[in-house]
Parts: sequence; C-alpha cells; structure tokens
Amino acid sequence: MRVLVTGGAGYIGSVVAAQLVAAGHEVTVLDDLSTGHADAVPARAAFIKGTLRDCAAEVLADGIEAVLHFAAKSLVGESMAEPARYWSTNLGGTIALLEAMREIGVRTIVFSSTAAVYGEPERTPIAETDPTRPTSPYGATKLAVDTTLTEFSRLYGFGAVSLRYFNVAGAHRAEDGTWFGERHHPETHLIPSVLASVAEGRRVQVFGEDYPTPDGTCIRDYIHVSDLADAHLRALQACRPGQHRVYNLGNGAGFSVRQVIDVCAEVTGTEIGVDVTARRPGDPAVLVASAERIQAELGWQADRDLRAIAADAWEFTRARGTR
Repeated sequence: MRVLVTGGAGYIGSVVAAQLVAAGHEVTVLDDLSTGHADAVPARAAFIKGTLRDCAAEVLADGIEAVLHFAAKSLVGESMAEPARYWSTNLGGTIALLEAMREIGVRTIVFSSTAAVYGEPERTPIAETDPTRPTSPYGATKLAVDTTLTEFSRLYGFGAVSLRYFNVAGAHRAEDGTWFGERHHPETHLIPSVLASVAEGRRVQVFGEDYPTPDGTCIRDYIHVSDLADAHLRALQACRPGQHRVYNLGNGAGFSVRQVIDVCAEVTGTEIGVDVTARRPGDPAVLVASAERIQAELGWQADRDLRAIAADAWEFTRARGTR
C-alpha cells in the first residue's frame, strides 16, 4: 500500500513510518521540520518538506492510498499561551488535508489523537465512552479533529480511526539497527527527562508526593512506542468506509513517578537524586486508559513493560552520544 505519513519526521511518526516500511508498505513522509528531524525519516521512505496546506494535494495525487496523520502542535502549556496557533495548525491543517483527500479520492486515515480530550476524568481506567472535556486548547483541537472525522466518514464515506494515547515512551530499533526515539527541545516528558538528568548529572524534580496513591506521586499510563506503532498498523487495516472508530491505547495499570525514577536508576546503574516540589495545578492523581475495546476488536495490547520502555530509551540516549 502507498501510505502518506504526515509529521513522519517526529518521534511517533518516524517510528510508525519505520514499521510501515518494514511491513512492506511504500511510505512517503510529509513534514515541515518545525519540530521534526530530517534524519529521523526512515531511509527507505520518501521525504517531502512542506506543510499540509501547501503540499497535501500534490503529495496525495501521486498514488497515495491511505494517510497516517501525526502533523500537529502538541505542547499543552504552549497551547494555553498560543491557542490561535493550535487551532490554525491542528484543526485548520487537518481540514486542509481532509479536503485534499476528498477531492483526490483518498478515503482512509488513521489519526493521532490524545487522552487530553478527556480532561479531568471522572474515573479510571478511562474508557472511550467517558465524557470528553478537554482542559487545554491542545486537547480541544484534537477533539475537534475527531468530530470532523466522524462527519467526513458520515458524509463522504471516509474510513477513519482515531487513536487516543496517554504517555508514549521508549525507543524503536529498526531492522537495520537504526534507533528512533524522543529528542524534543525542551523535553517535557518524564522518562526522557529523567534519563537526560542521568546523562548530564542533574537531579530530577518531582512535582508533589502527597497524592492519594501508594507512594504519594502521580500515576500515569505509559506504553512503548513500538507497541503504539503496532496499533497504528492494525488500525490502518481496520479502516472501513463510512465508519470512524475511536480507540484508547494504554497499559491499563499505570506507573507512579517514583516507579519510573526507580526503574530508570536500575537500567542506567545510577543513583538518581530527587528534589520534591509542590504539585502542579491541574495534575490529576491518576490517569490510566482502558484498552479493552482495541484488545477486543483489533487484538492489540501493550506487550512491553516499564523496564523495557526505560531500557530502550536509555539505549537511544547512549546511541546519540549524550552520555
């Protein structure tokens, strides 16, 4: 299948592109490199630098049969400061893509959504049927895209799948030995931040240890990026004309901040110093996904545990020479 991966020079998009190539698909990556990296595009994928508004129609017209859509702005804090930018990029850019797909006749899309659409949950694990009440423009724009996909499926016969995931971590090693992993600037995610602190000899900051959890720190749902990419390949095969399916991706249990730090200390062989500060406003004690729907319908589950996630992320950190 000829597949377009938008945002395929970013962390998750590059891993999905690598797995698509390994599965025998013909992959084209479209990325404006505003946050992605050209050297993260798999060697056997074609690469086009550009935006959805400027390039989507031309790229799609070159025989593309399906789209996996990752191109978006994704920082919650930044979205609060620059909401118009997020609405323009995340919703506006996606509508430009969908309109180009409709005009050219490409009707299959897998969308990278987020657990941020749920906001403050009433319960955990969170199911796809739970209320969607995003608390940031980032989450709101992603929910708006989900709504748009439902309409395009109903009105124009699109086959769409939205994957809502929580905390993605780890790194993926391709068949040729190439590592694909996180390298955001600045890094806001816990596991790569902890590992960067180890590599640079810094202490780790923990926001609050008085939550109603077993060790007092927040619990979050982490899944390995390779498991996540496998879900995208399964979703691609599950797209059906006129249907928009929504699936959560997670491990179903969650790990605390302390557990993450302890596992990172284990895989790096380093004692990690911790400084505890006050809670951050709006941080729920527990955020965990129910992945029962995708397990039942597509046979997917998160196979790799927290140690595998941290170990692969550390291997990627060392492979990049940051230690």
